[in-house]
Amino acid sequence: MNLLEHNRRAWNHKVQIGSPYTIPVTKDEIMAAFKGEYKIILTPYKPVPTDWLGDVHGKQVLCLASGGGQQGPILAAAGAEVTVFDNSDEQLNRDRQMATEYHLSLKTVQGNMQDLSCFPDSSFDLIVHPVSNCFIDDILPVWKECYRVLRAPGRLLSGFNNPFFYTVDLEEAEKTGHCEIKHALPYSDLKSLPPQEIQRYIDENIPFEFGHTLANQIGGQIAAGFLIAGFYEDKGEELLDKYVDSYIATKAVKVEISKDYGV
Repeated sequence: MNLLEHNRRAWNHKVQIGSPYTIPVTKDEIMAAFKGEYKIILTPYKPVPTDWLGDVHGKQVLCLASGGGQQGPILAAAGAEVTVFDNSDEQLNRDRQMATEYHLSLKTVQGNMQDLSCFPDSSFDLIVHPVSNCFIDDILPVWKECYRVLRAPGRLLSGFNNPFFYTVDLEEAEKTGHCEIKHALPYSDLKSLPPQEIQRYIDENIPFEFGHTLANQIGGQIAAGFLIAGFYEDKGEELLDKYVDSYIATKAVKVEISKDYGV
C-alpha cells in the first residue's frame, strides 16, 4: 500500500464530508486580519501566542501540511506572502478558493511534508505546521527540511499529538467510558490494527495515523538544529482529555551558529 496516496484520498474524503479541519475560516476572521487583528491555531482550540507569530506583514511564510483554508488565508490577509503545502489536493482547493475570493497573496504546492526539495535553502521566515505529522511514519526528515528552508532567525511553530494519545484505544474508551493503556510507543496503525481493521480503513478512506515519541517530536527538532523557545499544551474532545492534554505546541528558532560561542 502507498501510505502517502491512501492518506491523500482519505483527506480528500474528509473534505467531502465536511470534517472540521477542512472548513475555511470565516469572512469576519479574514476582514479582521486585513486590519491587523489575527490569530491562528496549531492545536484544537488554543490560539498561538501573539509573540510567537510577531508581525507577519511582508514575511515569507510556509504553511506546512496546513491545507484547508485556515492558517494560510489568515496570515495572507495579515500581509504575509504565503505558500500552503499539503498532500491533499482538495484541502489545497480550500486555500485557493479563499485566495481567489479575498484576493490574497497565497499560492499552493502539493507534496509530501517529508520532502521540501521544491524549495531552495533559506526560503522562508516562518513555518506554521499544525497537527498533521501524525499522518506520516517518519517525522525526522520533516524537521531537517524545515531547518533547511528557513532563514535564520526563522521560526517553526508546530502542533502535534501528545504521544500518550496513542497508547489508548480511543474507540473502545468511548464505548466503555474507561481509558485502558493498550499500545506501546512509537505507535503505528499499520502495525497495531488487525488486518480486517486495516482493510476497513482502506475501504472507508480513513487516514492511517502514527504516534511519534517526544524524543522524535521535540528531540528531533533540536537534533535538526533548532532551539526550542516556546511550549504549551491543549485539550481535544476525547475521553482521554479528562486526564491529560492530548496536544502540544512548540516554537522552535533557527539560530546562527558561531564558532566562538556555539550559538
